[in-house]
Amino acid sequence: MYQLHPDFQPHIPVTAEQLQEIMDRPVLVTDRLPDPIIIDSFAMLRHNGYWFLRVRGTKGEEGIAPCSERASYLYLLLKKFLPIALGKDARQLEAILQEIYVTDINYKIQGLAYWCCIAWLESAVLDMLAKTAGVHISELLGGRVRDELNIYVASGNRHTTPEEEVDILQSRVDETGAKAIKFKLGGRMSRNKDSLAGRTEGLLHLARKHFGDDFIIHTDGNGSFDARKGIEIGRIVESINAYFYEEPCPFDDLWDTKAVADALDVPLAFGEQETSLRRFAWIIENDAAQVLQPDLQYTGGFIQCIKVARMAQAAGKPVTPHVSGGFASYNMLLFCGIIPNAGHYHEYKGFQGVEDCVPGGLTVKDGKVRIPDGPGLGLDLSFLRSPETEIIFEVKAP
Repeated sequence: MYQLHPDFQPHIPVTAEQLQEIMDRPVLVTDRLPDPIIIDSFAMLRHNGYWFLRVRGTKGEEGIAPCSERASYLYLLLKKFLPIALGKDARQLEAILQEIYVTDINYKIQGLAYWCCIAWLESAVLDMLAKTAGVHISELLGGRVRDELNIYVASGNRHTTPEEEVDILQSRVDETGAKAIKFKLGGRMSRNKDSLAGRTEGLLHLARKHFGDDFIIHTDGNGSFDARKGIEIGRIVESINAYFYEEPCPFDDLWDTKAVADALDVPLAFGEQETSLRRFAWIIENDAAQVLQPDLQYTGGFIQCIKVARMAQAAGKPVTPHVSGGFASYNMLLFCGIIPNAGHYHEYKGFQGVEDCVPGGLTVKDGKVRIPDGPGLGLDLSFLRSPETEIIFEVKAP
């Protein structure tokens, strides 16, 4: 019989009205910023293959946010939004983001591309605000609640044999001291096809045998199954007493996802591709997932994700954000330092491009990583002042 881990609690019923109130509640705290900070310019920068958005205020205030590699093809969309923020008081960030949403009916183009751009804009402004106040961004977003995170390691492989995959995961456990792992099931959005014949079931049983009964095992379907197959695989996931079962059904199929969640006892983790607060609210209200997984870029940044976390907390659910490595993983660290209901384990995909930008580094030891606490986003990006940094575009207030 499946044994639910004590990290998970029963669903607390919540109403749509309660969740709407959470969505409407402001997040940003500006008590430490008594004077206006007027946005004067934005610039998209590129350095050594990495992308950054810089914002400056009229009095020389500055903030810089790392962007993902998607900026290479999304920067023109971002450029469309930035002029709306020029001349505005950065302390009114939430109102600025709402104005961008409705101006030129930009909400008609919302989706992952839109919300990535908003996340970059928001992070740059938060960095500027926090640096001006001389604090870490957590102080503007509700306060810091923890100083380190427990990690789990994952490989991202689908075309390894069960034996090869277990060896890879063991090596990563040995390197990091992690007390938990995650591996892929199915063939990724594959309509019930396995990536290799028999791999999913074989890997589930072998991983449990190899790592022992008490080791934490997360599993990830990446939308591989319909409800019937998702439940069938879920029964095997339960038989090895996995910690949670992530995204068994396609990310836009809320109905099949709920059907799987209702049929199983293992907690379902879901939401990595979700961009709508109201759809997150539906998932939470209907208990269609027991672990929420907003992405710090795909979902639109810290403010949006904090609202997801608050809704999840009202229903007694943890949040384990989706991450994709590098600076995206770094933002996840900062976010989990803020929210009280962060899950017990968080995915470690490395901090490529980030390590040298964090005073004190980002060493993983005994399965834990410290959460940086320097001013702003806590990054030293002084290298962007070098001649090697390209200015892709710049927009300035009139």
